[in-house]
Amino acid sequence: MSADRDELMRLIQELPDDEIPQALSDVRKHLRPTRQRSWPPAFVASAPGDGISIAEQADGLPEGFGR
Repeated sequence: MSADRDELMRLIQELPDDEIPQALSDVRKHLRPTRQRSWPPAFVASAPGDGISIAEQADGLPEGFGR
């Protein structure tokens, strides 16, 4: 954490309760909106497959496979 961030955190702790709403409003003006992320992420199931389920082939796998 940078020294500036540490100081900001310290100053926030010292702020009187009645001034928190205004300070919070001021800080929010400096934040950029975050982009909504889709779920699941693009990398999930991104590998091409052959359409054959591993479960269908379970009897042919060596003992202890996947442990």
